Amino acid sequence: MNEHIRTRQFFDADGNRKNLSYPELPEPLLVGTYDNHTHLEIADGDQPMDYEDHLALAAQVGILGAVQVGVTLESSKWCAEVAAKEPRLLAAVALHPNEAAKYESLEKLDTDIDSIAEIAAQDRVRAIGETGLDFFRTEDELGLELQQHSFERHIQIAKDLDLALQIHDRDAHDKVVETLLRVGPPNKVVFHCYSGDIELAEICKENGWYTSFAGNITIKRNQHLRDSLKLMPLEKILVETDAPFLTPEPLRGRPNAPYLVPITVRFMADQLAMDSNDLAGQLAKNTIAVYGSWDN
Repeated sequence: MNEHIRTRQFFDADGNRKNLSYPELPEPLLVGTYDNHTHLEIADGDQPMDYEDHLALAAQVGILGAVQVGVTLESSKWCAEVAAKEPRLLAAVALHPNEAAKYESLEKLDTDIDSIAEIAAQDRVRAIGETGLDFFRTEDELGLELQQHSFERHIQIAKDLDLALQIHDRDAHDKVVETLLRVGPPNKVVFHCYSGDIELAEICKENGWYTSFAGNITIKRNQHLRDSLKLMPLEKILVETDAPFLTPEPLRGRPNAPYLVPITVRFMADQLAMDSNDLAGQLAKNTIAVYGSWDN
């Protein structure tokens, strides 16, 4: 397993040890659904789990499968390899925009993007991602140039292979939209861990793009995410964990995992005044529409 160990701060500002144990299982969903964006190669928490542990727990609460997402060439290779042998996983492969910004030259970046394109041709790779733009972590001119170049090349790969595009968009909404409209988007576009306001949601709605909501929609200050959810057509919303990140309230600070999806689904259902199992079924239908069946 190609683990990328995440460094965690084990003490809070008052010197108290943080709780980094995995939470208890939530009440199961009666209608199964999917986590459409997770990073199970990242070891986290006091007792890190491997992907099989994660998926076994997820199955106990009605999570039928997940999309395992790459962020580097090596992690993308691992995603494709594990999805090829694990029926509960599909893969997404790409160079994350913050990884693209680390390359020394466009030539080296292009070489690795060529390798991503080769990996993406495998049967159980169903998305290019996560790719996009991140103006929060990258500010230097070369890094921004590398990000933009990488994003446009990944868009082309998604179009060439007719795969979904999973977008990482942080503090870059306008430029992400401008790029998509200028170069032409693939048939299926997903704004992973949707972070925009209702203006971006309107653009997604107009263009038929999907918005994927994670545990941060449960945070009190993020009313813009809840407003965006309510604006989107039901057939254009998805749910994800982005595990081990973005654990939903009231469990923030502890490791996230696909088995916590029911918490976010129930929160979203409350916002939409829907039955949570009706929403779970709709989310499952939407997820299969984007990535295809887990059964083949």
